[in-house]
Amino acid sequence: MVYWCFPEPDGNLRVKGDFMRTLTITLSDDRLAKLREIADRFNIKPEDLARFSIEELLTRPDESFQKAADYILHKNAELYRRLA
Repeated sequence: MVYWCFPEPDGNLRVKGDFMRTLTITLSDDRLAKLREIADRFNIKPEDLARFSIEELLTRPDESFQKAADYILHKNAELYRRLA
C-alpha cells in the first residue's frame, strides 16, 4: 500500500485524508541507539522507521491465522491441484 503524506500548518501529517495521531513511547538508551543506527542505514528518521515498523506489524496477518491458513493450504494442496 502506498501512503501519501501532506504536512499541515499545525505540524500534523495528512495521510489518505486522515490526520495521524501522536504516540509517545519510552525507549532505553540502547534501544534508541539501535533504532537510530538502523534508521541511518535506510537514510530515514528514527520516528519514520518506528512508524513504518508499527504499520507493518499492524497490517501483517495474525500468526495463528497464518498458521491455520498454511495448514489448510498444505492439507488441501492435492485437491486444489486437481481442481485447477
